[in-house]
Amino acid sequence: MSERYAELHRHLDGSLRASTLEALAAEQGVSLPAAVRFRKGMGLQAALACFEVTLSVLQGPDAVERVAREMCEDGVEEGLAGLEIRFAPQLHKGAEMETIVDAALSGVGGRAGLILCALYGEPPALVERLVSVAASRPGVVAIDLAGGPHGGHDFSMRDYRDAFTRARELGIHRTVHAGEGRPPEEIRVAVEQLHAERIGHGTTLLDDPAVLDLVLERGVTIEACPTSNVHTGILEAPTDHPLSRWLDMGLKVAVCTDNTLLSDVTLPEELSRVARIDGMDAAKLARIAECSRAALFQRG
Repeated sequence: MSERYAELHRHLDGSLRASTLEALAAEQGVSLPAAVRFRKGMGLQAALACFEVTLSVLQGPDAVERVAREMCEDGVEEGLAGLEIRFAPQLHKGAEMETIVDAALSGVGGRAGLILCALYGEPPALVERLVSVAASRPGVVAIDLAGGPHGGHDFSMRDYRDAFTRARELGIHRTVHAGEGRPPEEIRVAVEQLHAERIGHGTTLLDDPAVLDLVLERGVTIEACPTSNVHTGILEAPTDHPLSRWLDMGLKVAVCTDNTLLSDVTLPEELSRVARIDGMDAAKLARIAECSRAALFQRG
């Protein structure tokens, strides 16, 4: 990569090395399915179900620490200018949430920022707990709302407003998975009520000019994950991503992998696919690199 790009959107439980997955499974006596990776057009819910496989070997702090450490090493190999690793510690049942977060921080060793993910549909009290865990740990740079809504959820995005507001008051940054093939109203709620500074995916942003204006006005950065969007059935191909049009409209955009193992992609590979989008050129790629570095979360 001629420009140096920062990786803003990479999930720990979707980005462990294949060799590490196999080693941890062998150590723990876990039987792995023949196929672990995402496939084209599988849909979001099917993709989310794949995490059950990787999470099955990541329940304890030692495994979490190892994967966090190796992800930082992989980031160096990719030539990243910065890295943020996100995960939902409440899904790792081998120890208390605080112990799991501390294990990830130990693995990171200051080489990456950590983002704690709440999941759509979880109780607001759990999101409040994530904020409390983050508050005393400067290495946790942000909280996220990940996954996606469905009709069986008891809680909506708006129910997390108080927790995300408290995060803002504590100097903890906010990013939200929103508009991932779903109505752009999610993006509005994320920005206006959850105080999102970045939006994960946001593929439907152009469907509502008012939401587009809001994102531009607030200077929100979009974390674009084209290969992931192909797997979840939002795009037919990475070259169908609206990235180039977003840049033409003045949006701040970072290109991200989402899950290096499950989507079988590195950031250099993702960028090579983005480079083939109609209208993309060297100047736009340089802007993406600049946006990615500028959007890295820092806690004072």
